[in-house]
Amino acid sequence: MFDMMGMMGKVKELQEKMQQAQSELQYLTATAESGGGLVKATANGQRRLLKLEIDESLLTPQDRDMLADLVVAAVNKVMEEVGEQAKQELKSKTSGLLPNLPGLDLSNFGL
Repeated sequence: MFDMMGMMGKVKELQEKMQQAQSELQYLTATAESGGGLVKATANGQRRLLKLEIDESLLTPQDRDMLADLVVAAVNKVMEEVGEQAKQELKSKTSGLLPNLPGLDLSNFGL
């Protein structure tokens, strides 16, 4: 027989674990680079850009367009990397809390 109260308790436990795990994502960081290391971007697990490093050789008027492209590339890359790390971290923190039910969609929880 399906235990609705037990399931509701598991959902509440999952929500609490998710909130705790999401707050801890601020301490998860990743760094990515573009242009062979000329531009480096660092972000945290909450997808906040923390640091942007630009090599001085790119700070010339003739390199303006290339610099913009390298910044965009580095930021996009770090956001993708830190997003994947955050997803894995959330999965590991919440594994085993709910049974694998067909049709159960946890995408709203960030998984």
